[in-house]
Amino acid sequence: MGNQPHLGIIGGSGLYNFSAIQEIKTIEMETPFGKPSSPIISGLIAGKKVSFLARHGIGHFITPSEVNYRANIYALKALGVTEIVSVSACGSLREDFSPSDIVIPNQIFDFTHKRERSFFGEGLAVHIGVADPFCNRLSTSLSKAVKDVGGKVHIGGTYITIEGPRFSTKAESNLYRSWGISIIGMTASPEAFLAREAEICYATMAHVTDYDVWHTSQETVSVDLVVRTLHQNTLLAQNALLRLIEGLEADPDCPCHHSLKDAIITDRERISPESRHKLDILLKKYL
Repeated sequence: MGNQPHLGIIGGSGLYNFSAIQEIKTIEMETPFGKPSSPIISGLIAGKKVSFLARHGIGHFITPSEVNYRANIYALKALGVTEIVSVSACGSLREDFSPSDIVIPNQIFDFTHKRERSFFGEGLAVHIGVADPFCNRLSTSLSKAVKDVGGKVHIGGTYITIEGPRFSTKAESNLYRSWGISIIGMTASPEAFLAREAEICYATMAHVTDYDVWHTSQETVSVDLVVRTLHQNTLLAQNALLRLIEGLEADPDCPCHHSLKDAIITDRERISPESRHKLDILLKKYL
């Protein structure tokens, strides 16, 4: 992993406007899984490498189901990214998680059904461990950074990823609440799982924009409400990320950086040259 951390940030294009960023480069990439959602903006902040990727494309034209999650994570891995922070909107399924609050979840419930969930397959079987899908070390550092810049942050909670692009019905929203789920969104899965397959630490800064549709006395979720709240929180997100970057240190012994070590079940002699070539940046440590 090297001695220096390299932070990848996946979120809206508004996050790129850091006055502190230096040596900016715009990188167009192609991967074995196609093109990532957007060109990647790379540079230095506080002397550390940072790369930004707009998950939904520049101008937000890619729906959650259409995002090429594999290309996005592969591209960041190819650039040498060692940690990823996802910045995303979410709805609250709890009374105490209020709009404009930040949630750093520690669990995911994947309720999607249309997405490619793994880099592997086609003759290469890999079973990755995701009992704890978010990196505890990075999540702890992220929550501290949000607190340090004055954000109201909730540490822990389960994020259910729905397929979208529609919002939930009241019946669905109330069912998720009965399951004990904390927040709802459309992008954590399979992004977090692919980051684990790529041996990249991953944490989410989830911005509560609404109470979904279950709350009878609050404004119901809408595109206008989501965008309005995200715009209000952009400066908070930038300040928190800057604080995180300033304190970020390399940790090559983080379990996330070794997650493939015991996950490859296919006999090494049965792995095709094509698979070896296609996934070299993921597998070269182990083959």
